[in-house]
Amino acid sequence: MASGPEGFEAVFRPRSVAVIGASREPGSVGHETLRNIIGSGFPGMVYPVNPRADAVLGLRCYRSVRDLPGPVDLGVVAVPAGIVLEVAEEAGEKGFRNLMVLSAGFKEAGGEGLRREKLLVDLCRRHGMRLIGPNCLGLISAYTPLNASFAPVSPRKGNIAFISQSGALVTSVLDWSIGEEIGFSYVVSLGNCADLNETDFIEALSLDPNTRVIAAYIEGVGEGGRFIRVAEEASRRKPILVIKSGISEAGARAISSHTGSLAGSRAAYRAVFERTGIIHVESVEELFNLARLFSTQPIPRGRNLAIVTNAGGPGIIATDACSQYGLNLAWLSPETISLLRSRLPREASWVNPIDVLGDATPERYGEALKVVLGDKGVDSLLVICSPQAVTRPKEIAEEIVKVRGMAVDDAEGKPIVCAFMGGGAVSEAVGILSRNGIPSYPFPEKAVKALSYLSKYGEGVFKPRVEEPLNYRVDRETVKTVLERARMENRVNLLMVEAFQIISAYGLKTPPSVLAQNKVQAVEAAEEMGYPVALKVASPQIIHKTDIGGVKLNLRDRLEVEDAFDEVLRNASSYMPEARIIGVIVQKMVEPGREVIVGVHRDPQFGPLIMFGLGGIYVNVLREAVFKLAPVSAREALKMIAETKAYPILRGVRGEAPSDIESLAEAISRVSQLSLDFEEITEMDINPLFVYERGKGCAALDAKITVKHGGS
Repeated sequence: MASGPEGFEAVFRPRSVAVIGASREPGSVGHETLRNIIGSGFPGMVYPVNPRADAVLGLRCYRSVRDLPGPVDLGVVAVPAGIVLEVAEEAGEKGFRNLMVLSAGFKEAGGEGLRREKLLVDLCRRHGMRLIGPNCLGLISAYTPLNASFAPVSPRKGNIAFISQSGALVTSVLDWSIGEEIGFSYVVSLGNCADLNETDFIEALSLDPNTRVIAAYIEGVGEGGRFIRVAEEASRRKPILVIKSGISEAGARAISSHTGSLAGSRAAYRAVFERTGIIHVESVEELFNLARLFSTQPIPRGRNLAIVTNAGGPGIIATDACSQYGLNLAWLSPETISLLRSRLPREASWVNPIDVLGDATPERYGEALKVVLGDKGVDSLLVICSPQAVTRPKEIAEEIVKVRGMAVDDAEGKPIVCAFMGGGAVSEAVGILSRNGIPSYPFPEKAVKALSYLSKYGEGVFKPRVEEPLNYRVDRETVKTVLERARMENRVNLLMVEAFQIISAYGLKTPPSVLAQNKVQAVEAAEEMGYPVALKVASPQIIHKTDIGGVKLNLRDRLEVEDAFDEVLRNASSYMPEARIIGVIVQKMVEPGREVIVGVHRDPQFGPLIMFGLGGIYVNVLREAVFKLAPVSAREALKMIAETKAYPILRGVRGEAPSDIESLAEAISRVSQLSLDFEEITEMDINPLFVYERGKGCAALDAKITVKHGGS
């Protein structure tokens, strides 16, 4: 990994390792770590350090780090937290390149532990050492070989790299992997990620020739912007599978706007994974099932799947699963169908799914597979075997392996997965397939779902990413003026008229709106813009005006405006007596359109998230929205719209005219540019945004913007 980030060669392929705290006591962290290093066959120098021992596990023991014969590539620290700083200082003075601290009692313990961890990081930086941990299990580098961990088992050698922020998960996975015949290139327990973190290891492992797929368990990301940049590049080199835990919506309730309440960390991470090409999985089982798949199968260039089965029912189930998971049933060429007709019984099905019948021999399976793999319109292949009275699963598995080995030319780059259904009757066959790098699933739908991940990843790899810079003509000076006024008045919630000024400056249409501080001004404004009008309470403290009776619609004359003015202020004062009520906003009523919501939530790690969904008063009831990381181009916004339940409504139902989806997509893109141009904007709701018929655009009926001033 010399081509990786600086220092990783000495992390994964050190020439020398010191174990500080190498104990003579079996079962202790220091003892088991040293035993694993020796047992792994590490070819470099190993230096146990223990002030009270002359030898440990047959190796000469050094009294202190200062007594070591020279600098060390990797120091493994297994001493009580209280003396780690002293050990680290000695290691730095000795010229250690990397320090891996297994000891607990740092940030995870809070208080003094947090202070101790900061001092440790500062100390390592002062000496130019990189730090792994603290509070970690260690690391395993299968091709060095080196097992510098206190895990109770050593994994098989393979091409899956596993990084984890949970040491306990590492030990469980390693134990499980032995029976599953899963092999690893590297296993890294990240611990507290005080220095080297998940981003560093993803970057390094993406450049490693022994690693074909990266699997990761993460609880959080320390450097959001850097993580996105690194992951985007790394995922084009090899698949990155991530299970993300610690996703809680509790914090979202504290965010005042509808957008924030829908965002939460789950939405943020999903948006990040989509932007970067990371494959997000929901369970540890799925993480490693997919890791095994990606580690053994080529990446397909399309979504066209061929199915070969010995039973009609499972073939139909697989066909239905294709629709569910976004795969296409491949259309076989006339040449392929002709060949199948000549080689299969007359009763067989020659179209996809290809049914080779319940009495299919291994040879019949083989003939069908060879023909189908040669079809240029087939991107991947699923082989289903249902154990029937005359079925020979073992021989069929051997035939599949044989055909896979013979396949060349048009078959190259096409993954083959199997669904050998059943239990004991197919267990030997499944073992044969597994040992030869062909995954088998107990049911067809699981196999199809797995193949869908391969296809989706392939689309990201083989299709060039198009950069679409946002360069709309906008009025930034107006936005600066509005934000500066709010800053001078120490307001974080903008008035609706101010929000309208901002979004209008970025090209979104808004109806005429005027702030009125008394009834006379309200009537004058209404008569100038023309009836009917709406009145909305204007207060920085009252965000959701409709909920408290702070909105009156369709006011058609002077008397209605005057009565509504009094009622709106009375309702607002009753709801929040302490609120500062500036007046009311008089707004021209406009033609209704289809209601959607467009919003912004600024994630503290990853920056602005752009939200779109069905709008109006039901947004928090339906809770149906999609989030994307800014920037969002108009093309990306169209895809965003298509992912929601709003899309079929916008396209027109029951003879209704289609809405101006293109104009809506541009509005979403303009909002994303606004969110990037002004970091002060932390939350934004445009709800509702009326979308009119195609060619008539869209208009914002209400908008809320929350800002954060420097230092606040």
